[in-house]
Amino acid sequence: MAEILVLDDVLDATVLVGKILKKKGHVVHTFTEEDEAIAFVRTHPIDLAILDLNLKKMTGIEVLAALKQIRPTTRSLILTGYPTVETAREAISLGVDEYCVKPIDRTDLEEKVAKALASQLKD
Repeated sequence: MAEILVLDDVLDATVLVGKILKKKGHVVHTFTEEDEAIAFVRTHPIDLAILDLNLKKMTGIEVLAALKQIRPTTRSLILTGYPTVETAREAISLGVDEYCVKPIDRTDLEEKVAKALASQLKD
């Protein structure tokens, strides 16, 4: 299946998303620190990045921009409890596949991940 990176400043959120996606057969790498996630992507190819919008030192948009510089074809989902038109526009301009509002339920997450990964196969 896919190599997926999950970055959220709340450890429980990364654990929950990781459990859901591992049950679907994906390899999931979870992070709570932006620097560690970006460093990981420099040395490990990933298929999909799931990023929280509000992080500790950076925004999910800033992390997405850094990841796209390293691996331009990486698919991405932004999760946020604080959606705004401005952040949605920024995310879309960077090529985000999905901009999702928290809390996201298991079925919705699984569907959005499957859709993003399927679009990767078309490229």
